[in-house]
Amino acid sequence: MTIYRERLWASLWMFLATALVIPASLLVFLPINMTAGVIVAIVLYGGCVALLAWGSPVVEVTTESFMAGRARLPLAYVGLVSGYREEDATMERGQRLDARAWLLIRGWISPVIKVELLDPADPTPYWIVSTRHPEAIIAAVATARQSPRQSV
Repeated sequence: MTIYRERLWASLWMFLATALVIPASLLVFLPINMTAGVIVAIVLYGGCVALLAWGSPVVEVTTESFMAGRARLPLAYVGLVSGYREEDATMERGQRLDARAWLLIRGWISPVIKVELLDPADPTPYWIVSTRHPEAIIAAVATARQSPRQSV
């Protein structure tokens, strides 16, 4: 059962920035054919929007696991989950970052969570995951730990 789910959509400025393919393609194709230029501009921008949407990972907490993008971590291996905002988030993504950490970071999302791993066979000490709502994920993991779940 899903307790928390968040898609890490690109921010509005990313969609606006990719709109620069419209004038660029118009500059190339308008001297040749106006109709072709407009069609190519629309198709290229539509492709950029589709790629931004398709490439947006999901962060999800269920009663069995914590998932970030395609990676899945059973709750039995989830240790301390802590959230960071502003300067602390910058430090966690930078100076405090362990090179062995697994990252799912999106530059347009400042807050992050740090999920410690309890699996002794895994050399990864923790995950750093971008999220807009770190407190909600921390609460969801706490709720998931209290609910009855299937064995891992």
